[in-house]
Amino acid sequence: MITFPVCKINLGLHIVRKYADGFHQIETVFYPINNLTDVLEIIPAEQFHFQCYGIPIEGKMENNLVVKAYNLMKERYHLPPVSIYLLKNIPAGAGLGGGSSDAAAALVLLNKLFHLNLDNETLKSHAETLGSDCSFFIENTPAFASDRGNNLTPCRCPEMDGKRIVIVKPNIHISTAEAYSRCQPAPPEMDLREIMQQPIADWKNLLKNDFEKTLFPVYPQLAEIKEMLYRKGALYASLSGSGSALFGIFDEIPVLDLPVLNR
Repeated sequence: MITFPVCKINLGLHIVRKYADGFHQIETVFYPINNLTDVLEIIPAEQFHFQCYGIPIEGKMENNLVVKAYNLMKERYHLPPVSIYLLKNIPAGAGLGGGSSDAAAALVLLNKLFHLNLDNETLKSHAETLGSDCSFFIENTPAFASDRGNNLTPCRCPEMDGKRIVIVKPNIHISTAEAYSRCQPAPPEMDLREIMQQPIADWKNLLKNDFEKTLFPVYPQLAEIKEMLYRKGALYASLSGSGSALFGIFDEIPVLDLPVLNR
């Protein structure tokens, strides 16, 4: 069976405070992007096999979130061996949630492949053990996320209707650990859900990604790309999540001399 794990962007991201265990309380809106995907295939096999193509993935195989998703389901539901093939198009360190999306897609695919008949709430609970934003990708619908990004509430984004989104990824890798080590938690000035109901023309002055304050001085190219997106006519532009990808929201797709991911 084959599926196509999507990526996400963050519409606003407030880093509210740091918990005693080192994690952070955040507020953000996860918004799925369906024209930039990985490809995941899982088939029954005589012994377990995992192979990755496309963008190279660093680290050991057993640390890959797809493998962790399989091992979780294997342990809980006594699954037989499988072969897993993953084509990576969504870059790591970009703030697009590619690894989390792959893990969630693996849970959904294993549920279908072995007729486990698990509902979405059960799949979300499994996904949450793999990563803070994994549960979002079970349903892939816009959601207001709070706590560690795992507390999800459906979110209507009327200003996004009919808009075109361009994602730009420079040759910069920013790990989640690095981004959070530089962040400065603070209560938000305005409720994010209220901002999302404002005209998109007002978002430039209201909708903030708090990581920009600390990452742009370290990586000035990111600030330059954001300003270029605005010069090209973006209604709104921002860093996505804690990574190095930026996105612009347009009425029409512009011509850009930039490394656009989702053409």
